[in-house]
Amino acid sequence: MRAAYAGVMPNTDVISFSRGAPSLDIVDTEGLKAAAVAALDADPAGVTGYGTSVGYGPLREWIAAKHGVKAENVLVTNGSMQADAFLFDELVKPDSPVIVERPTYDRTLLGLRNRRGELHPVRLQADGIDVDELEALLKGGVRPTLAHIIPNFQNPAGVTLSGEKRTRLLQLANEYEFTIFEDDPYYDIRFRGEQFPTMLEQDETGRVVYACSFSKTVCPGLRTGYLVGPADIIAKIAAAATNTYIAPNMFAQATIYQFAASGALDRSIATVKAALEERVDQLSASLRAHLPNAEFIVPDGGYFLWVDLGEGVDCAKVAAAAADEGVQVVKGTDFVLEGGESCLRLAYSAVKADRIDEGVRRLARAVEASKSL
Repeated sequence: MRAAYAGVMPNTDVISFSRGAPSLDIVDTEGLKAAAVAALDADPAGVTGYGTSVGYGPLREWIAAKHGVKAENVLVTNGSMQADAFLFDELVKPDSPVIVERPTYDRTLLGLRNRRGELHPVRLQADGIDVDELEALLKGGVRPTLAHIIPNFQNPAGVTLSGEKRTRLLQLANEYEFTIFEDDPYYDIRFRGEQFPTMLEQDETGRVVYACSFSKTVCPGLRTGYLVGPADIIAKIAAAATNTYIAPNMFAQATIYQFAASGALDRSIATVKAALEERVDQLSASLRAHLPNAEFIVPDGGYFLWVDLGEGVDCAKVAAAAADEGVQVVKGTDFVLEGGESCLRLAYSAVKADRIDEGVRRLARAVEASKSL
């Protein structure tokens, strides 16, 4: 165990802003119990058998109806990260140019680097990716295979892609013939503001592959996500899935289906949104009170808030000092290829509102402590 700063013993009462997961109090465990029983009662053979690589049939049909597509356009997977991995394996080869947001999800960077993609980070603005910077790259000769975009309440920055930029991205994808990977696990958890149409909804030429997950609206433990895209791409990925694991988790997917069909999913989403709105409002108020020099944009949904603590602050030192104060954060450098030294990602989803202020107080002490390290 590392020594505590200033002679203070490490705090075992940890407040974690590090993981993008819901706290147990906003998970509908009773509803999930009922859904699991209903799944076994309704379809014992389908739930307990291997199934097929495209996923549990009724859930696949439900997802297709939700997005206004045919079932052949849907693949249900073991979480959306599995969906990401399958798509990357299909489209990203060594040295394939790939557009990513700056900053972006650290596991996205890891997955693309592991496949040796040629990454081209494009900065984020308050209304999403800088499409002017992207267009300049394209005009300069970059020909991406893929552009990875998290359009709603982006991880880690919390910002949302504007309607105008969604339209421009589709225009650029058509003109320069690349695939937009619309990675959208937070779509359903907007708690205020305008809901923009997805790029998938506006796509008329098969340029968009869409991913989503039930981890943020139900719970992560059931590991259920999905892809929606052109039938030929979905068929190729389904073949790869067959060779990888024969079939995903039928029991989990059948439970999700029963949970959704019963109306419990809608109630769960309402519960999650109410809790997240309260938590982010408390987090932003506490940051203004205890870290007045910090800069951040308050998200209108999702799980994350990105905070810049200002020039001269080393967030690697802040994170280390914060651990000794009993608060966990993730340093900004994890989400970029370079830069991010003064930034942190704060996940407010797992911290009850009445604990957030204490967590930010501890973080403020850690910022001060880091200046002497």
